[in-house]
Amino acid sequence: MAAEEAAEASLARLSPERRQPGREDDDEENLEGGGETAALNGVVVSGKVKRNNLDVKVTESELETEEKGTEEESTRESDSNILDVSSDYPREKHISIQRHLADLEKLADLKEGEFTMAVSQNTDLHVTDEKKPCPLCPEEKFKACYSHKLHRHLQNLHWKVSVEFEGYRMCICHLPCRPVKPNLVGDQTFSKMGAHYHCIICSATITRRTDMIGHINRHVNKGETESRFITVPAPKSSHEVLKESATDVQVLPNYSTPQKTDSYFNPKMKLNRQLIFCALAVLAEERKPIECLDAFGATGIMGLQWAKHLRSSVKVTINDCNENSVTMIHENCHLNKMKVKLNTKEDDNDEAMGDGEENTDTIEVTKMDANVIMHLRSFDFIHLDPFGTSVNYLDSAFRNVRNLGIVSLTSTDISSLYAKAQHVALRHYGCNIVRTEYYKELAARIVIAAVTRAAARCNKGIEVLLAVALEHFVLVVVRVLRGPSPADDSAKKIRYLIHCQWCEERIFQKEGNMVEENPYQQLPCDCHGSMPGKTAVVLGPLWSGALFNTGFLRRMLFEAVQYGLDEAQPLLKTLVCEAECTTLKHFSTHSPYDENKQGKRKSDEVIRNTAKRQKSENSAEHPAFYYNIHRHSIKGMNMPKLNKFLNYLSEAGYRVSRTHFDPMGVRTNAPLAQFKTILMKYSTPTYAGGQAEGPVHLTEDVQAGEQVQAAADCKAEDAEFLEDGKSGVAVAMFTKDYPTHCTAD
Repeated sequence: MAAEEAAEASLARLSPERRQPGREDDDEENLEGGGETAALNGVVVSGKVKRNNLDVKVTESELETEEKGTEEESTRESDSNILDVSSDYPREKHISIQRHLADLEKLADLKEGEFTMAVSQNTDLHVTDEKKPCPLCPEEKFKACYSHKLHRHLQNLHWKVSVEFEGYRMCICHLPCRPVKPNLVGDQTFSKMGAHYHCIICSATITRRTDMIGHINRHVNKGETESRFITVPAPKSSHEVLKESATDVQVLPNYSTPQKTDSYFNPKMKLNRQLIFCALAVLAEERKPIECLDAFGATGIMGLQWAKHLRSSVKVTINDCNENSVTMIHENCHLNKMKVKLNTKEDDNDEAMGDGEENTDTIEVTKMDANVIMHLRSFDFIHLDPFGTSVNYLDSAFRNVRNLGIVSLTSTDISSLYAKAQHVALRHYGCNIVRTEYYKELAARIVIAAVTRAAARCNKGIEVLLAVALEHFVLVVVRVLRGPSPADDSAKKIRYLIHCQWCEERIFQKEGNMVEENPYQQLPCDCHGSMPGKTAVVLGPLWSGALFNTGFLRRMLFEAVQYGLDEAQPLLKTLVCEAECTTLKHFSTHSPYDENKQGKRKSDEVIRNTAKRQKSENSAEHPAFYYNIHRHSIKGMNMPKLNKFLNYLSEAGYRVSRTHFDPMGVRTNAPLAQFKTILMKYSTPTYAGGQAEGPVHLTEDVQAGEQVQAAADCKAEDAEFLEDGKSGVAVAMFTKDYPTHCTAD
């Protein structure tokens, strides 16, 4: 009792107009976890203001003890200006966080409508009103004043510069709840009070308004929109549940933006996930069980699909280096009733959810860097899908991958691969490229060349099973062949490409290290002789081998039909036709599994059978690259339909097929000159007005005259292009819209 009376006497000595509510409960508040920070922040513990005015005077001993605790935090978090973050237990909000201006005025004992009523009645507030302090400013910054001045002060200084969030306003606070490091002036020590905001979600104190807005936005992007100050327990999270291929996943807000969320999920990559699943299903038919790794799990959707559909055939490991992503993967495993293996060393720590049928549905979730886990363990199937380029993970991926295993990688750095950022492609892949009409296939060959070099450094060769380049990604799937001989054979297929920038003709350089006097002689076209200046560039190094394995693609198509992957089936049919260089009407649908319906086999038998299958599947390689029919159409002529034009090329004795890289592309072994000749032969003049397709029945003199005239017009326009550039070097950088001097209107 004596101590309490002494404390009350010490409080009574303070100015009665500046007493702070809740000071009597400091000891109780410290026991509850608020501590000195809560007392200095002016937190209302009981939920009601016991007195009308607030006391912001702090003794020197209190400041010294608090400055010692906050000095270390201020140095650690000086970049973000966040000094104090409370714990996660529910507590009351700071007095600077209010819903309305009237609520802020009530803290200063301004009755609602008092100022407006006095102005309307033309009464003198000085007569009846008493001076009142600002609840958010110390006495040395803003002295007590009358109500009309205090109203303008609260409105202009605190309310107008506030940050709004879910109906609340976080006003700027000048109270000594965020003391700056003290300055020593002579023998006196004083503390400079800094203006700051109090976060409604995590109670952090931030100085700048722009930083406060960014801080709140980061909370929103992470799904932390429920205030921790609310005493009512908030819901667990506002996760959205998405379903894909009978697999449910929880995602956070902004899940499709990788810069704003930890658990990135892109619905547009569904086709990519289906192709990878088909490749894994084919490998699971060759040997089982296989150990597969999803090195960048994010939400874990890919690994969950593997384990849910292939079950005992695979042992799935999902890895991610982000702790929030690992937590999300655990929740998604429980959502799909999958067991999660928490510890790889002790089986007793396994956590099970759902039916608990067998241990085959167990998914191992790890939190490591992707390079670390691939260095430590061996896998049969590895998938790399980082944000951007995957060249940083290729060496570790090929270090421990098993023989005849599969490595698939998805590259999303399309700006560099599609020649929009050529300096980035040179930096990441060591490759010189320009924008061409076949830029998507060029991107796939760039990635395969990087994969080949990484595998060769580990004395491994590769066999390209699949290469797909679409709008959002470049997917490459390769089989690993151990040994120096396969590594040498694969490395020999990396060559440079000579590309003519006038007619888009291209050819790989001849093998050998001898320097040729005139490299232009390797090109089938004669643009160098007919055009002034340098007309060709050297691109690469690129992969010059095949991009597809026909037998593997057919088995992938069979698995897609078996598991009902409707989106992948049309693309796989196109890839099979492209690998065989045939049209879709010659496509046959025979079962690729004819002698594989056997029981368990030994590993050496599997390797021998796989090697035999590879030899039988490696048919004649498809022609490299393709031509765009619109790019080479003749001015003033209506070109034939694409399917009919493919028949015309086939009737002329050339191999021909469509390509998934370009909907108007034609993959053929015909030279560009013959390609243009056949295209001109079956085109109709636009002035004829007829839509009937077929050969133009003109005399030989007229046909020759039109061809000469078209060639002359093209050369004249090319000469004008060179004169405008005032340069002897012809550099045609093809962007999305190609130059009009060689295209149809």
